[in-house]
Amino acid sequence: MNVTTEIQPTLTQISIYPIKSLDGKLVDRAKISTGGALEFDRRWAIIDDRGKVVNAKRTAKIHQLRSRFDFSDPDAAQQLVINIQTADDPTNYKFCLTTEITELARWLSAFFGFPVSLIENTATGFPDDLNAYGPTIVSTATLETVCGWFPGLDLTEVRRRFRTNLELSGVPAFWEDRLFGAPESVIDFQLGDVQFYGINPCQRCIVPTRDALTGDISLKFQQIFAHQRQQTFPAGVDKSRFNHFYRLALNTQIPPFEAGKFLKTGDFLGIRY
Repeated sequence: MNVTTEIQPTLTQISIYPIKSLDGKLVDRAKISTGGALEFDRRWAIIDDRGKVVNAKRTAKIHQLRSRFDFSDPDAAQQLVINIQTADDPTNYKFCLTTEITELARWLSAFFGFPVSLIENTATGFPDDLNAYGPTIVSTATLETVCGWFPGLDLTEVRRRFRTNLELSGVPAFWEDRLFGAPESVIDFQLGDVQFYGINPCQRCIVPTRDALTGDISLKFQQIFAHQRQQTFPAGVDKSRFNHFYRLALNTQIPPFEAGKFLKTGDFLGIRY
């Protein structure tokens, strides 16, 4: 493994999103699941009675939900807890995700106004990209640059909108774009003890165009973002991977033989040549 001497890419933040489309949780370390995901990331998904996922792409109402997860002892089933409330009701509702999932579904059904249930996948979770199913990676400098494109958006809000799993410091903006290659190819790199394959730049949906706490649309967000992304495109990156410029962060794969290893804040990233 050849670690660059000019810069030192360092993992400084790990975010998991236990229930797809709900709030995330910061952790100091994350275990690699048997399916190459971060354990507990998008482990549960909300579905309607036709089996369709209920997420923020489908309904902006989901932005009115605030959730906080207690995974202080994930080996103890009773500690897998969600605390949830709505924007207009400060009452905290608490559910155990292993023993009270039906009760949580009933509460969510009342909130959405139609029947929902929750499904679980402990191996891969429920990623948007079934080919690039690993955690997404972005640099702090990239997110700070995006803040500068939109007066009024701070780093906390940009993080909430783009919902990236792994954040790197010690690198310039858009450095993560060098971690994917030409179509049908991958770039092999290592973060801490874990081997990764860089797949492609992450295509974005309607969700980042909305205020993460209210669901209000930021006017012309996508157009401004795409224009600025093109104007600040880093030299040496394969532009053929950008059929449009509404893309941010790196989609990855983690090979199955890495299951059981841990990523930790403070891990360094090195590219294999």
